[in-house]
Amino acid sequence: MLLPVIAIRNGDGPTVLFTGGNHGDEYEGPIALRKLANELKAEDIQGQVIIVPYLNYPAVLAGTRLSPVDGLNMNRSFPGNPEGSMTQEIADFVFRELVMRSDVVLDFHSGGNSMIFEPCTVLHQLEDTEQLKKTLLAAKNFGAPISLVLRELDSKGMLDTAVENTGKIFLSTELGGGGFVSPRTLKIAENGIRNLLRHFEILPPNEESVPETRFMQTPDFGGYLIAQQEGLNETLLELGDSVSEGQVIGRIHSLTDIEAPALEIKSQIDGVLVTRAGRAHVKIWDTIAVIANDLDVADFEGNTTFYY
Repeated sequence: MLLPVIAIRNGDGPTVLFTGGNHGDEYEGPIALRKLANELKAEDIQGQVIIVPYLNYPAVLAGTRLSPVDGLNMNRSFPGNPEGSMTQEIADFVFRELVMRSDVVLDFHSGGNSMIFEPCTVLHQLEDTEQLKKTLLAAKNFGAPISLVLRELDSKGMLDTAVENTGKIFLSTELGGGGFVSPRTLKIAENGIRNLLRHFEILPPNEESVPETRFMQTPDFGGYLIAQQEGLNETLLELGDSVSEGQVIGRIHSLTDIEAPALEIKSQIDGVLVTRAGRAHVKIWDTIAVIANDLDVADFEGNTTFYY
């Protein structure tokens, strides 16, 4: 199976790699990148733009999170294995031949079939101060409504980690989800691509201002709310709504005990609802909500100016 790769190059300048379809049920990236590949002309740029709209092509064709060929998660397969299964071979090719040629990598994600996100860029807390500064500034210039700064609990095999370990700039996104695309989330993806290319001077500047992003974090305690029983999830808030500690943000209605009262879901912290379950029918241990709060810029000593 061939992997679609589009490279557009002109003159001197940095190389940006855009990838979509890391998970096959996440669609903003593939659509925005297909449109970019059709619209971007070599004479428009200074540098190189590499576009991989369908990173996990078998999964995109099947509309599934994991590859139907070998059952693997592409985002747990990096830096890959040239002698492994198809997913591992793709990861190896992308890392060796595309990532290593690039200065910046943006990997588009959304919530897939199981989650829906308030549109955001996602970046990681990094030990390298200069690398963190550059990544924060890139997120600011992408212009998503929210930029989440995370520390992954399990980062083994992620494209994120593989790129960051090389010292390059890496950004991800979470744009919508639920197995569909909205005009809002697609516009954020398309505008963000061009904002980023202007930031790295691959595209010339224009007079349009970049929308402000709100830097946030998911705290270690209270950020993730998990279903304690199977049932129908009733969401009481819209994504982006403010939440107070102790506030009831949803209920789970039992499917088997008709007389049982609904189980109330209460927020454990103050913050903003940034993620909710993408399906009404939830199972025990499913993540049903994620609450983020504003980032304390003092946590990143020496980087304060990059948050405003």
